[in-house]
Amino acid sequence: MRYNFLILIALILVFQITQAQNYPAFGPEKDVTVTGLNFDAMELFISPDGNTLFFNSLNSGGNTNLYYASKIDDTTFTYQGLLGGCYDSSPNHLDAVASMDSLNNFFWISVRNYPAVFENLHRGIYSAGNVSGITRVYGDFNIFTPSWLIMDGTINYQGNLLYYNNAYFNNCTYGMPCKARLGVAQKVNDSTFNKLSNTEAIFANVNDTNYLVYAPQITKDGFELYFTRILNSTVNSEICVSVRNSLSAPFSLPFVIHSNNGFVPEAPTLTTDKQKMYYHQKDGSGVFKINMRYRTSSTGINKFSSTQDFELFPNPTTNSINITVPNPNDKYEIEIHSPLGQLILKTSATSTVDIEHLPKGIYFLTVNQNNKKVTKKIIKQ
Repeated sequence: MRYNFLILIALILVFQITQAQNYPAFGPEKDVTVTGLNFDAMELFISPDGNTLFFNSLNSGGNTNLYYASKIDDTTFTYQGLLGGCYDSSPNHLDAVASMDSLNNFFWISVRNYPAVFENLHRGIYSAGNVSGITRVYGDFNIFTPSWLIMDGTINYQGNLLYYNNAYFNNCTYGMPCKARLGVAQKVNDSTFNKLSNTEAIFANVNDTNYLVYAPQITKDGFELYFTRILNSTVNSEICVSVRNSLSAPFSLPFVIHSNNGFVPEAPTLTTDKQKMYYHQKDGSGVFKINMRYRTSSTGINKFSSTQDFELFPNPTTNSINITVPNPNDKYEIEIHSPLGQLILKTSATSTVDIEHLPKGIYFLTVNQNNKKVTKKIIKQ
């Protein structure tokens, strides 16, 4: 009886995971002009009404400030200057990563007085280029240990959920954090948020320990999570999206929207209607500029479809599985995940994968080639 019950639970999990997940698709990249701006623009946030673009200057040490620009059209903004109320005059300060809810509650990251005070996420009320009523944001999503910071955070449209990034810094590769993962906290009052009890489950497919995962943005409906990730010990960033069909469900395995090695695409932010995505990346001169893409559909990509982009055989299998890709001369990577989304194996281009060591069951094999990921179910007998 117990055995049959476990089989039933496993089948339910597999059914839920393999349901069609529709991932958003976006068109070609467009350059965004901010007239009057002559320095780097990073870590963007488009206001809920779509009329104001918040950003910070170069975030690589030194003095980083928050700025804003007003919309002329989708790809043209006018630089307005420093964001009032947030400026920190102390040497080597950092004020960055803006976000705002529909009631103009404004949130941003600042390292002022850290580590004397661990809570480094701040909030206030935004109005006409100024933030007032500033307080710190308290709650158990903060980690009260030196070298841990809230590196990124974003408030949802409704203002009741805070999506945050815990990052650990300890002289790691390229000055980046050693660890970075996402979580979500619920509003207790205007200045306090506490972690949801199922935070780990919500992000089980997203917080892959092979990556630094950061820069979260959530759509108004709560069904699409956009973020950036960097493969450990590299500087190769990817703009990703994970989706879900219910607000109580965990987010799916990530789908890579854009990667551009050497140009560091990061920090996607979407308009409230989800039709425009803005992000930053380096241009040819090494300056961080703003780019934009229009959404083209939300049904064109199905990660668990029966696409014939690659073939697996034999399937089911007992010890190894062969892979045939359409363009074997192009580089590709292979990942195998459990039904719960845990990464079990990752390898570069190969035609045969040994899975003899894996327990019997159902797994998911992903081929990542030319910035496209396709996943298929495999059965280990």
